This record gives sequence, C-alpha cells and structure tokens, in this order.
Amino acid sequence: PRVELAWAMKAHQHAQVDFNLISSVEPKLLKLTREDDRIYEEFRRTFGELRVDVLDPEELKSEPAK
Repeated sequence: PRVELAWAMKAHQHAQVDFNLISSVEPKLLKLTREDDRIYEEFRRTFGELRVDVLDPEELKSEPAK
C-alpha cells in the first residue's frame, strides 16, 4: 500500500505540472506533438462539421451522427 500511495502522489504531482503547463498556453497555439496538424486534419476529414465547442449527447446519439 505504501508504494502504491507514493506512486499515486508522484503521478498527481506530475499531472499538476503538466496541467499548469498546458493551461498557460492559449489553446490555438498549443502543440503537444509534431503530428498535431495531421491528427486534426484526419479528425476533420472523418467528422466533417462536428462542432467540438458544444457537444450535445443527444445529437451524438442520433442516426445521422452514428
């Protein structure tokens, strides 16, 4: 149990640091990997006009969304 608790505490510390770094950058300028642009292009090609700023669970469950 002590090892697991120590690991969880260290993981939490790392997560806080990562969150603070990510939060300090304006989202449109944030690049997490060299592949970000390719990933976004593929996402848009696959999901077209899906609005990610406002997701409606019921809309996602609709027949056209499926």
